[in-house]
Order: sequence, then C-alpha cells, then structure tokens
Amino acid sequence: MPASDAVYNPDAFRSGGGEKSWTTPFSTPREGEYENALRPRVLAEFVGQARSVDNLRIALQAAKGRGEPLDHLLLCGPPGLGKTSLARILAGELGTQLHATSGPALERPRDLIGILTQIQRGDVLFLDEVHRIPAPVEEYLYTAMEDFSVDFTLDQGPNARILPLSLAPFTLVGATTREGLLSAPFRARFGLLERLEPYPDADLIRILERAAKILACELAPSAAEVIAARSRGTPRVANRFLRRVRDLAQVQGIARIERALAEDALARLGVDVHGLEELDRRILRTLANARGRPLGLKTIAAAVGESEDTIEEVYEPHLLRCGFLERTAKGRTLTRSGHGALGAGGKATDSLYAD
Repeated sequence: MPASDAVYNPDAFRSGGGEKSWTTPFSTPREGEYENALRPRVLAEFVGQARSVDNLRIALQAAKGRGEPLDHLLLCGPPGLGKTSLARILAGELGTQLHATSGPALERPRDLIGILTQIQRGDVLFLDEVHRIPAPVEEYLYTAMEDFSVDFTLDQGPNARILPLSLAPFTLVGATTREGLLSAPFRARFGLLERLEPYPDADLIRILERAAKILACELAPSAAEVIAARSRGTPRVANRFLRRVRDLAQVQGIARIERALAEDALARLGVDVHGLEELDRRILRTLANARGRPLGLKTIAAAVGESEDTIEEVYEPHLLRCGFLERTAKGRTLTRSGHGALGAGGKATDSLYAD
C-alpha cells in the first residue's frame, strides 16, 4: 500500500521504463513490509466491498458451523483492492495457517506438490496471479481441489511409477486481475467467486483515517478527501500517498495534515486533481493531437515511450473509468471530458469539442 522509493513491479512493467509512477496499483517487495502493517486483521476491520465481505462472512460462519474447510474462493479485480488482505483475513478467521505463493513461482508440478504436502487440515493456500499458472501445474490442481489428492510420477520412461498422495482438506484462494485468462475447467472448480471493484471516495477516506492512526499522524478530514479523490479508487495508492504526505509534514514540522499540505505534496508528485500523472497526460495529449482520429495502442505506446502492456493494464483502466478516452473498433479516441482534463494542453482540439 504505502510508497517506497521504487514503485515499479517487474512483472507489471515489462518495458523496464525508469520513470517513477506513484499511482500504479502494483506493489513491490519493498512495499510489502509497509502494506502488512496497514492491512486489516479481521473481517470487521475490512472497509468497502460490502457485498463481497457479507458473502464471505456467511460462508465463513457456515463452514465453521459444519466443521469443514471453507469452499475454494476466486477473487477477481484490479490490483491493490484487497485480494491478499482478504486471503490473510480468511486464514485468521478460520484459525488456520496461510500458505502464499504466486502463479509464476509454480514452474513445475513438483513445486506445487512441495507446498500441498505441507498443508494441514483447514489451511488456506493463497495463489496470487493464478491466471499465470502453467497448464501442467493447473492440471494437478484439479484433483487437489476436488478430491484432495494428487498422483505424483516417480522416475521416467519404463521405470516410471505413479505414487498417489492424499492431501489434507484445504481452501484454495486464487487472486487474479485477468479472469478471462482462466480456463473454464479451472474456474468451475471454485465454489465462491467474488469480484472486487474500485472503491468510492467515502470508503477510501475511512481507510485513510484508519491508516493515519496506525502511522501516528493527524489527518484532517479535508486532507483525507483530497488524497482519496486522487487515488484512482485504490487503497494501496491512497496509503502510498498518505505516507508521502506524512513525510512532507514531518520535514516541514507540521503536526496536523491539512488540505493545503496534502495538495502541495501531491503536486510535488505530479498528481493532478483527477489523479493523473504525467504519463496519463501524455496519453491524452497524444489523442488530442490526433484531432479526433482514432489511434491504435501501438501508436500511442510509441508516442509516449511506454510498452503497450503497461498502457493497457495500468493507465488505461483509470482513463476509461473517468471517461477521458474511449475504445472503438478503430482505436482510442479522446472524449470531451478528457479534453477538459488536459486544460491548456488540450487547445489543439478546441474546434472538435466546440458547441
């Protein structure tokens, strides 16, 4: 959640660009230690996602009442919305151990089997980026999820033997930002499916108020509103901003974070009132210069000097949610709202949006 000096995730930012991004929802290993301190510990502390939290509360109570492991759970949604936090909370509520890994880390079936054989009854296995699990590993998960057993092959060729391994009943919690990449058989084996949505400002304000208490800094309500409005609906980004605002308050010897200080700190980070950074504005300016002509993703990527994947997965979702650009069959186009968000930078398209 909170910021660190480096905010690029190597898997998310495959282009290797060196420009710092404060609004990316992806976390880095260095950020993890800050995130853990701010994560909610129990379901009652989890702010937002009311429907999903209520469904999980019912499932937890039912499973504990029957003395059974919780059904397998698939959490979908953009990064930074609390999927990892929910997995930790579920393990804590069940009173069991959490085993965490990620799809890319499971290169071979034996990597998965090594984890499964350590699981005790009722434990939670959390698989982040579950859509990136290799197909051979995914096939082993089928029987593990349904029958709590796997067939482990020993040796190769004519000396090959199949060793059936029984597993303790467990709960698999998969997290994905790309639900469409999951195979149908794999997806069907999850008994629970919850989709997390970007948070409204009111929920982000509550998250910031809780984080401010943990960080021992006094946050004015107006300052919390400013930070929440520019956080792209993502708690991780909001807490990242809070740490940077706290840094500025500490350096300037200010005890209480007020609205003006929050605005000053975010302006220093290059984040405007819409939560846009320089790369967001470069994307919009590129579309503005096209004067209404749709541009393809490759053209935009070449113009702004960033990879297509990074633009599509990191920057474009927020611009679409804000209504600043549109996707058409021919490419991306700038909207009237996008023109307004550019301010003086959008003068080239004034004639296109004149009444």
